[in-house]
Amino acid sequence: MTEEEALHQTETEGLTLLRSESSNTGYKGVSFNSKNKTRPYQSEVKRGGKSVGLGFFETAEEAALNYARTPEAQAAVAAAAAPPAPPPMTAEEALRQAEAEGLTLLRSESSSTGYKGVSWHKRPEATPYQAEVRCGGKKVTLGTFATAEEAALAYARSPEVQADVVAAAAPPAPPPMTAEEALRQADAEGLTLVRSESSSTGYKGVSFSSGRPKPYEAQVRRRGKQLTLGYFATAEEAALTYARTPEAREAVAAAAAPPAPPPMTAEEAVAQAEAEELTLLLSASSNSGFKSVSFDSKPNLTKPYLVKVRRGGKQLTLGHFTTAEEAALCFARSPEAQAAVAAAAAPPAPPPMTAEMALRQAEAEGLTLLRAENTTGFKGVGFKSGRFKPYQAQFGLGQFATAEEAALVVARKLVAQPLAQAAAPQPPAAASKKRKVKSEEQPPDMPEGARVKLEEQPPPMPNDTVVKVEFES
Repeated sequence: MTEEEALHQTETEGLTLLRSESSNTGYKGVSFNSKNKTRPYQSEVKRGGKSVGLGFFETAEEAALNYARTPEAQAAVAAAAAPPAPPPMTAEEALRQAEAEGLTLLRSESSSTGYKGVSWHKRPEATPYQAEVRCGGKKVTLGTFATAEEAALAYARSPEVQADVVAAAAPPAPPPMTAEEALRQADAEGLTLVRSESSSTGYKGVSFSSGRPKPYEAQVRRRGKQLTLGYFATAEEAALTYARTPEAREAVAAAAAPPAPPPMTAEEAVAQAEAEELTLLLSASSNSGFKSVSFDSKPNLTKPYLVKVRRGGKQLTLGHFTTAEEAALCFARSPEAQAAVAAAAAPPAPPPMTAEMALRQAEAEGLTLLRAENTTGFKGVGFKSGRFKPYQAQFGLGQFATAEEAALVVARKLVAQPLAQAAAPQPPAAASKKRKVKSEEQPPDMPEGARVKLEEQPPPMPNDTVVKVEFES
């Protein structure tokens, strides 16, 4: 690319060829290498602390154009076009600016500069004061400044410092409660400080840790995890904090509830079942001897008899009991047990009919079993193999052992339907329309003086034509 072409391309792309008085080519990032006869101009950029060669070119302008396309060159052009940084503040200007922004320059007696977060360095001489803040456990430098006051202003503007200032301005925490004050406060809130003989502090949810200014720790178990509620000067204040939790309130309510009735003996459970007119269902397949009652053989169980029922497609536990009879009583009270008792008390279903019995019954009822050319031989009867009752009657009338019995049930259905329709109230008959029959429509051999009139029945009756003969006078 010639010099003119490179300059024209630079203008087209809106780039700036950076000049440099220290370069022997007159352009920044471009050097001249006399060993390369055809392309003596080399373009380089400083990237990641290293010099990266961009190529060799015929003219200095083409090499400068290649350099101008780099992000580094474009950043340098933007920095040069940016407004100059404001001049350093004097101490007085920094103090006035802090007052205008409502900020406090935090003093520190341990700092050589007199300000918190500000340190002094020899280098650079123009801006020897450095502001630092701790963020996320690490020190972050906010910049270097000409005066300690300007550095302190930068430190005061940081979010971390402003949070510290707000915390310092907050009202102090109330002083620790004495044991007597905690007891009075619990009484005022209607709370009970839950006692515990197994705790070294005498209170449930409160433990003691020596070596702390507030050695009493309040804890609660929530969602399977131990949660610390705080540290306190007295066991009573810690117990008060625990008493305010939902868990403590539930424990107090449970303790105040009436005690559960004592376990029933076998004789008491049998007598109670008799009093409630319930049946304790026996089962030869259960290790307890009762239906839906199982025995847990684990040692040291006070209530080893377990009641389970299947409800809504899921296995549901109804409880644990001391005796098998009490567990059986619990099951007998369930809807599942009562349904089983009712089913057992129902009269047995009649035995399946033989083919001959079904044919005789159809004859006795005056029914006709409709024949059909299918696998069963009867209309409305299907066959499904692998079943105890393989013959299926249509209309969802059931399954049967013989095709004849299924056909008998279908025949009863077919007879019952028209009878039911006939018994139903019918809409009133509409008036018929009459018209005279034309001469060409008159039938032959009619008596003298006779004329035929047609009656047309309107819907919903069938659209039949009734012939009515009338004699003219």
